[in-house]
Amino acid sequence: MRKTVYYIEGDGIGPEVWKAARPVLEKALEIAYAGEKELEWIELLAGEKAFNETGRYLPQFTLDTLSRASLAIKGPLATPVSGGFRSLNVTLRQTLDLYACIRPVRYFQGIESPLKRPDLVDMVVFRENTEDVYAGIEWSANSPEARRLIAFLRDELMVDVAENAAIGLKPVTEKGCKRLVRKAVQYAVDQNRTSVTLVHKGNIMKFTEGAFRTWGYELAKDEFAASTIAEDQAGSGSKVVIKDRIADAMFQEVLIRPDQYSVIATTNLNGDYLSDALAAQVGGLGLAPGVNMSDDLAFFEPTHGTAPTIAGKDMANPGSLILSGAMLLEHAGWEKAARLIHQAVEKVIQSKKVTVDLASQIQGATQVGCGEFGELVGINLQGQC
Repeated sequence: MRKTVYYIEGDGIGPEVWKAARPVLEKALEIAYAGEKELEWIELLAGEKAFNETGRYLPQFTLDTLSRASLAIKGPLATPVSGGFRSLNVTLRQTLDLYACIRPVRYFQGIESPLKRPDLVDMVVFRENTEDVYAGIEWSANSPEARRLIAFLRDELMVDVAENAAIGLKPVTEKGCKRLVRKAVQYAVDQNRTSVTLVHKGNIMKFTEGAFRTWGYELAKDEFAASTIAEDQAGSGSKVVIKDRIADAMFQEVLIRPDQYSVIATTNLNGDYLSDALAAQVGGLGLAPGVNMSDDLAFFEPTHGTAPTIAGKDMANPGSLILSGAMLLEHAGWEKAARLIHQAVEKVIQSKKVTVDLASQIQGATQVGCGEFGELVGINLQGQC
């Protein structure tokens, strides 16, 4: 059996981590299935490589191809802090309607964490990916658009906004919230997870963040009544518990009571902060995989950025992309190969031969390069058969 996977190398450290990760995925499949299952890789262009070859950072051919695809994976793409082209990551997510950003966070034995019990961290964050701040609706201070909107707010709605303020809007829709929560709850049911926690700032933003909470509970009650139960009604039993937490309080909760949280569903900005903070508890972004999903396409990617200061220096950690590839294999139904990768990554970490980001956290570690780390994971795959 062969499955087609479209790939984008990415910018900065992207080509390095891709070169280290791809052989691991291929070797895991070979060991697990003796050649009966394969991936057909087809490259697509985006980012700096696309611009150099086509004059466009995001060619229409790439978008058209991905709109018909079911599996894709990419390295990090450059996003300027200000000016220049709009974030390619956001553009891909908006254009392809990749509304669910899913980031599993788990502990690997051998990681030295600031937590007392990092082994209790095993959460999957479902982050809404197209609304909230990712809608990208904003105007700079003193721009004609900002002044016009401020005038309307002040004159028509009696809202006191400074005339020279920058303005941004935070759209949150029932459709957007419910489809994200639906995917999170379905995952929890399918994977025998214990709970789904709706994370929001509804105590302050009652009609956006608060609505996310309300719509989340409604969705669970209307569509998953047989398999879920609200926290205030929960007792003993096997149903998935639906609960909610205020966003700022949740940061404390995942530190002191990580075992109480399994699946997290949240709005865009909350999910961005929370998933990165969780990753820091178990080794950092170098071991943080992710996928952005529509109803048709699963687009896997590492959580980290392009890291231009170390690009080309063989210092990057390919772990995030390797683990994103393991997610891809699991999504394809090839769980055995995915398990081999997780076991191999853990063995390498326990050996203390790790890239610089992990070496700085693990006492007595030996620093290795990006390529060597990938090779070590591949060697330890063989040891699992």
